[in-house]
Amino acid sequence: METNGSNARVVSTIGPTASGKTGLGIALAQQLAGRGQHAEIVNADAYQMYRYMDIGTAKASAEEQAAVPHHLLDIIDPGETMTVARFQKLARQEISDLQGGGVRPILVGGSGLYARAAIDDISFPGTDSAVRSQLEQRAESEGAGALYDELKRKDPQAAERMDPHNARRTIRALEVIEITGRPYSASLPRYRYVIPSVQIGLDLPREELDRRIDIRTAQMREQGFVDEVRHIRPLLGVTASRALGYAQIEAYLDGNMSEDEAFADIAQKTKRLARKQMGWFGRDPRIHWLDALDDDLVDKALDVVTCADAGDYDEADTHADERHVTHHLGDIATQ
Repeated sequence: METNGSNARVVSTIGPTASGKTGLGIALAQQLAGRGQHAEIVNADAYQMYRYMDIGTAKASAEEQAAVPHHLLDIIDPGETMTVARFQKLARQEISDLQGGGVRPILVGGSGLYARAAIDDISFPGTDSAVRSQLEQRAESEGAGALYDELKRKDPQAAERMDPHNARRTIRALEVIEITGRPYSASLPRYRYVIPSVQIGLDLPREELDRRIDIRTAQMREQGFVDEVRHIRPLLGVTASRALGYAQIEAYLDGNMSEDEAFADIAQKTKRLARKQMGWFGRDPRIHWLDALDDDLVDKALDVVTCADAGDYDEADTHADERHVTHHLGDIATQ
């Protein structure tokens, strides 16, 4: 069954780290090509946008990139700052350009907020250093509780979902209110597509996910992750250095832990991240979950895409935001 550019949905493959998103995205693109539909990959992983950070971010290999064209990989240097607001502009432009050329974009990435920012009704208000500085000074002199009480008066919906003791997020909420003149809660993510899309989630048992993470961590070690960090360490900026694994290897290079301890910590924190990712994705009622271990995974994913193109899910997607109130107040607090 062929589809034309007017009803071909953007496909977003999501799921926890090590669940097989890259492989599924490539397989989908290849199978769609067999149906006469050109599809290419758009990276939605925050850290894979940085050059030279290949092993630690599990970036698609040269062979994988040769099999299907990839976009938004290796687009900035490690000393630069990538924010979700910046990514949103880049991703939407990339999607528009691909669709304009008759190519279906397939988003692939583990950064949940980034994947949603590309296709969902999410806005990212700017910052004002003067306003923020004033609020920070008030937090020091009056205490976090006073600012939280102010937030309760100005935006009760935001306040009731925030930690009263988290001054940083309270400050950000009050900053947005001051800058925009609107409640902070008005800028929060909605389960509403602004670009016609379909999300396919990869699910697998925790034991299998843990096993895959252990294997991936061991492969990182074998592939030379320590050397990668050693070489790019002088280039790493504040944002890039937050990528999981890099701090552990830096600690090893500084003699603060053994190599075994560093990789054990990477594996442990990756497993913790994977659970957080599943919690994030699990809140979205529009995701079509598939068993990552299913022998017929690609065929079933293709069926989901075909149904989406036919409009079978449109009504359910339209009402998703009405059924699920977002609880992601903290997730965009500093973006």
